[in-house]
Amino acid sequence: MTDTKKKKGLSSFNIDNNWKVVIDPDNVFWGIILSKSISAPLLPGEVASLYKKVKTKLNKEMKDFRFGSNLSAVYVNPTDRCNANCSYCYIPPAIRKNGNQMNKEQLNLVMEKIDNHFKNSSKRPVVVFHASEPLLVKDIIFEAMDKFKKQFYFGLQTNALLLEETDVGFLKNHRVGVGISLDSLDPDINDRQRPYKKGNGNFAKAVEAIEWFNGYEGLNVITTITKHNVMQLPDLVEFLHTKKVGCVLLNPVRVTQKTALKLKPDQKVLTKYFINAVEKAMELSKNSRHIITIANFANIILGIIAPTGRRLMCDISPCGGGRCFLCITAKGDMIPCGEFISLNGFSGGNIFDTTIAHAMRSEPFKKIRSRIIENISECKVCDFRNICGSPCPAELYSLGNMNQPSVFCKFYEEIIKYAFKLIAEDKVKYLFRKKSLEHFEYAYKLK
Repeated sequence: MTDTKKKKGLSSFNIDNNWKVVIDPDNVFWGIILSKSISAPLLPGEVASLYKKVKTKLNKEMKDFRFGSNLSAVYVNPTDRCNANCSYCYIPPAIRKNGNQMNKEQLNLVMEKIDNHFKNSSKRPVVVFHASEPLLVKDIIFEAMDKFKKQFYFGLQTNALLLEETDVGFLKNHRVGVGISLDSLDPDINDRQRPYKKGNGNFAKAVEAIEWFNGYEGLNVITTITKHNVMQLPDLVEFLHTKKVGCVLLNPVRVTQKTALKLKPDQKVLTKYFINAVEKAMELSKNSRHIITIANFANIILGIIAPTGRRLMCDISPCGGGRCFLCITAKGDMIPCGEFISLNGFSGGNIFDTTIAHAMRSEPFKKIRSRIIENISECKVCDFRNICGSPCPAELYSLGNMNQPSVFCKFYEEIIKYAFKLIAEDKVKYLFRKKSLEHFEYAYKLK
C-alpha cells in the first residue's frame, strides 16, 4: 500500500472466492458475507444497524484492553544458566554458561515482593518459572511453589532434561501449568536444534516426561519453528496427539539473536505447513475423544471473535511486555519480557533494591508500551492491526528499528485470513477444548 494515512471505519477483503469480510480494524467489529451478495452499502441493513449501535462501546473496550490492562503475571528466571545449547536461544551463550543464579533467600525475597505488589489485587496472579533452564535450581523452585501456593498460580517452562517422575506428581498436585520444549518427532532434527551439553538432545527426556504427565490438562508442548522442522508440523501434531497432549504452541523462531536469523523459515512454507498442522489438529479433535489445540492459533481466533478475551499478549499492540507481565532475571533486573535479556537499556530497576511498581513506572517500560501500531506506517493501514499487533518489539529492536512490521508479517496476514475462513465454515468448535467453549457466550447476536 502507498497510502500511509490511517483508515477509519469499515474496510473489506476477500477470504476466498466464496466469502468476504467487512471489518472495522479499530475495534474488530466484523461480518462475513457471501462474496456474490456484497454490494453498497458494505453491510446488510440489520448488521449495519448493529455496527452503528455498538461501535462506540467496542472502541472503548479495545482502547481499555490495549492501554488499561493491569499486570497479572511475572516471569521469574531463578537462573541464567542452561544445561542445553539450543541453536536459536534468545539468551547469549556466555550468559547461559556463566550467568547468575538465585539462592533460596534471594528467590524467597523475590516471591515476597511479588506477593506484596499484588496484595490488593482481586485476582490471583501468575508466576512462571522460566529462564534458560529453571530446573537447575529445582529444589528452591519447588519449595517456593509449596510456600506460596495460596498466593499464586504457577507455571514452569522446561526442557525436561532434569525432570523426574516424582516431580510430575508434585507439579500435578500443585496444579502447575507446565510447558515442555520439543521441536520435532524426529530425534535427530530435534536434538540438532536442542543439543544437550553432554552430546545428545532433549528428545528422549521430553517424550518420557510427556508420557509421565499422561494427558494432564496443565501440560503444553512448545515447539520453535525453524527451516529445519517447519515441514514436520502436521506430523508433530499427530505424534503429540498419540501422547495425549492437549495443547501445543507452534511458535515461529524469534530472531532476537543474529544466529537465529539463519534458522528463519520461508514465510510461504511456514504458512502452508502451519495451516496443515491446524487442519490435522481439527481432524484429530473431530474424529477422536482426545482434543488437541494449537494455542497460538486459538489466540488468533480469540482475537477475532473475542478480542478482549485473548490470553497470549504478543498479538496486540502494545504487547504485554512491561504492561501485563514482566520478567525478573537471575540477578534481579526487571525487564519487560525475557526477549530483552540480551539488549541493553531495558531494565526498569533491580528487584533486590526497589519495587515492581517502580519498574512499571520506569522509562524503559514506558518505551515498550509506547510501541504501538499507530506508529508503524505499514501497520496503521492494515485491516488486521488489532488482531496481529506486529510482534515482537525486542526482536525488531535487535534488527535496528522497533517501529517496523513483524518479520513474519505475511505469515500473520495469511493465518488471520485462514482464521476468518474457519469461522465462516463454523469450525471454531474444533479449535478449542470443550471446557473453553463452555465459557463462550454471545455479546451481540442477530436473530
